[in-house]
Amino acid sequence: MARKKTLHDNGEQSGGGKGSSAEKRFSALLTISRAITSEKYLEDILRLIVTVTAEVMGSKICSLMLIGDDGKLHVKATQSISKEYNKKRVLEVGKGVVGKVASENRPAIVRDVREREDYQYPEMARKEGLVSLLSVPLAVKGRVIGVINCYTSRPHDFTEAEVTVLTTIANQAAIAIENTELLVRSRVIQEELESRKIIERAKDILAAENGIGGDEAYRKIQAMSMNMRRPMRQIAEAIIISRGVHESS
Repeated sequence: MARKKTLHDNGEQSGGGKGSSAEKRFSALLTISRAITSEKYLEDILRLIVTVTAEVMGSKICSLMLIGDDGKLHVKATQSISKEYNKKRVLEVGKGVVGKVASENRPAIVRDVREREDYQYPEMARKEGLVSLLSVPLAVKGRVIGVINCYTSRPHDFTEAEVTVLTTIANQAAIAIENTELLVRSRVIQEELESRKIIERAKDILAAENGIGGDEAYRKIQAMSMNMRRPMRQIAEAIIISRGVHESS
């Protein structure tokens, strides 16, 4: 499968180069792989990814941005402690260097962001001493969910090897994010099903005790929920417990 071309300042595709040592690259990828399969929270995994990536890439700053519900890119993790860089910056997908990485689903290399007209934060770059940038998309099955950025403190010509390393890291990060989102959705669905089960049981109890239909019993639970400002599940659980009925799993 052909590699996507990398956007350079001059529009040329990147060439080869030594890049980081194979040993460092392998160690970084192994560390990230272990983190992905661990029980760590996503926030911790992303922080580990940017920290390890900054080390192996020799970056002054590495950041990982995800596309939020608003369709914009938000910084979710960085190893930098810079207050200036860590300000809540939001990027439009399709605009600027990084925004185009997300919209076009291909890496971009900028030798000096301070001089690039379509780089959105040149003043921040000058203040923080950020010069060269390699930005790579995070994609799952062709769907871009974010980007990962590596900045250097001096002019640097990123090699094909470095692009490959960061792309591999980005792919692993995307998998970790996708797996976490699937797990969260699965848990939410399970909670919803369990809540429905409990509410149905409580509804049956009220209907039988009061000689009313299921719809009216449901409305009673709904009214109690609103009056007591408690979730319907809590009201239903209280009804079940008060009647000495124990919910079976």
